[in-house]
Amino acid sequence: MNKTTAEVAAPKKRFGLFAARPAEDPEIRHKPLRQRLAENWQLYLLLLVPVIITIIYKYGPMYGIQIAFRDFKPSRGITGSEWVGLYWFKRFFESPNCVRMIKNTVLLSLYSLLWSFPVPIILALALNQLRFHRLRRVVQTVLYAPHFISTMIICGMLRIFLSPSGGLINLLFGTSVDFLTESTMFRTIYIASGIWQEAGWGTIIYLATLSGVDTSLYEAAKVDGASVFQRILHIDLPQLVPMIVLQLIMSASNLMNVGFEKAYLLQTELNKATSDIIAVYVYEQGILNAKYSYSTAIGLFNTLVNIILLIVVSKIAKKASDVNFV
Repeated sequence: MNKTTAEVAAPKKRFGLFAARPAEDPEIRHKPLRQRLAENWQLYLLLLVPVIITIIYKYGPMYGIQIAFRDFKPSRGITGSEWVGLYWFKRFFESPNCVRMIKNTVLLSLYSLLWSFPVPIILALALNQLRFHRLRRVVQTVLYAPHFISTMIICGMLRIFLSPSGGLINLLFGTSVDFLTESTMFRTIYIASGIWQEAGWGTIIYLATLSGVDTSLYEAAKVDGASVFQRILHIDLPQLVPMIVLQLIMSASNLMNVGFEKAYLLQTELNKATSDIIAVYVYEQGILNAKYSYSTAIGLFNTLVNIILLIVVSKIAKKASDVNFV
């Protein structure tokens, strides 16, 4: 691709969430808040509904976070329970399995991000090049279908496929290995099944972004003799960069939130060395053992780590790219 096409293909503007902020009208800026509310009361009224729902269902339950700092007894209530400060956090960090659980959670999340994140992007770029609409719809349907299968059914299928007696994988390779009892295989099974289940669904947002690319850019590139790979490299990828950065930030903010259901359903006594993660431990301590304060403290620690990661990754992304989020 020559310089002319590259210059044409390089997006000069960002659209949607990534658009450059227009200069604010001084007259609007100096209008009093009461006047602006009166002029646009319908919009503010519509906005009031999701704000109230968010406050009730997101911020309201935060009142219960304080049980992480109390010796919570249901009979005494939250405020009636004894205040113990950071006792439960100290107890968690001193537990013999603390380091193993944090290590397993971080590694499972990092490996999932490393292997799963690029797959929807690659699939979206490939699907965008298909010009046979019927074939494209069929491929998309096949890729989307696993997303609608429940996690419990997915785990049941994995147990059948990986069974040492009659399992599909063992039949293909002529072996009789019980993969779910091998701690070294747990992460591979978890990540591979996650890619199969969610990769197709993850392409939707990237395909929607690519659908907004000006077709004249492709025509100009073809006239200049650009190959398919060059068109992807100089037209499609620059358009996807803002969405990729946004998705990366959102994924990094959930680094410690490994899917509880799949890890719990695939866990066995023999693979706990790699499958024992924080989410499963919180469930066991909070629901099965009724240690509400202890499990809340662990969950709060998990959330604080995610918040810190979100801020750090957001700052790094802002410095490393020219994408500005409104």
